[in-house]
Amino acid sequence: MLLWSAPSAMTSPEPLRREELLELLRSRWQASYDLQLVQRRGRLYLHVMWGYLEQQSFPLTREAYEAHLEELVGSLNGLGVASQVRQWLRTTNDRPRLGKALSLPLELPAGRASEFML
Repeated sequence: MLLWSAPSAMTSPEPLRREELLELLRSRWQASYDLQLVQRRGRLYLHVMWGYLEQQSFPLTREAYEAHLEELVGSLNGLGVASQVRQWLRTTNDRPRLGKALSLPLELPAGRASEFML
């Protein structure tokens, strides 16, 4: 029985945080994979790339990687897709493989797509 809930809690999901995103990646795959937003054919995708921070050949420092994630989280929250990303990272059975990224087609809320598509 639901006694009372703040209206904003039901209509506005909690924003994603960099620390949460890192924890989701590490708990899912035991690695801090690179993430990229990719636009293709009028759609926006979140790619989990095959490179990860713990690799010797990874091109970013820890600080640069964390700054990249911070910027990415800001974009995901701005797009209104934090809960999609959170749910997908918790439930996907796939894993990134060399040369093959995982791809999440983002379902943007109405009106938001045109703001971010060039």
